Amino acid sequence: MKTLLLTGFEPFLSFSLNPTMKIVEELQGEEINGHKICGRILPVDFNRSEDVLIELLNELKPDIHISLGLAGGRTKITPERIAINSKDGDADNEGHAPQDEPIDPNGQEAFFSTLPIRQMIQALTAAGYPAEISNTAGTYLCNNIMYAGRRYAEQQAPTMQSGFIHIPASHELAIEHGRVPSWSHDDLVSSIRICLQVATEN
Repeated sequence: MKTLLLTGFEPFLSFSLNPTMKIVEELQGEEINGHKICGRILPVDFNRSEDVLIELLNELKPDIHISLGLAGGRTKITPERIAINSKDGDADNEGHAPQDEPIDPNGQEAFFSTLPIRQMIQALTAAGYPAEISNTAGTYLCNNIMYAGRRYAEQQAPTMQSGFIHIPASHELAIEHGRVPSWSHDDLVSSIRICLQVATEN
């Protein structure tokens, strides 16, 4: 049995809940195309999240690593194409707000996803789910984690697929937060399950 590490994030900023947590918790332990899903939650902490991810990668040695993040305001499932070597943005859950800082001062400028993101889009749209490739993961924790995962793969696990998928808000979060587009939890889970099916076919 192969291993697929699927991560989500805890709540952050003005979002008192994070739908990626519920998705990861629901998919934890499922088996898809000979891959067992190991679901884990990452802290929204610039100083800790990367270390937590690397510990998980070292421990589990997954064949595939996919991280999920909330993009409040987006209307589609958006696999990310690229992560850049930059962290800049609002304060994390510990109050740290980096500005114009590199993720890795000695690292390369960017890493491209090695997930089959085009095939994911095609499968999602065929199933009736709005989806498109995103060309920016921002400069917050989502980008940081995608960069860290891809750098790890390049340096220590060259056969491991690694990448990031942003999702819209859930209805539950939209009702609480207000004025953000949203999907039902069931549709979010189904769409991510499609992405995992595509990833595990390659």
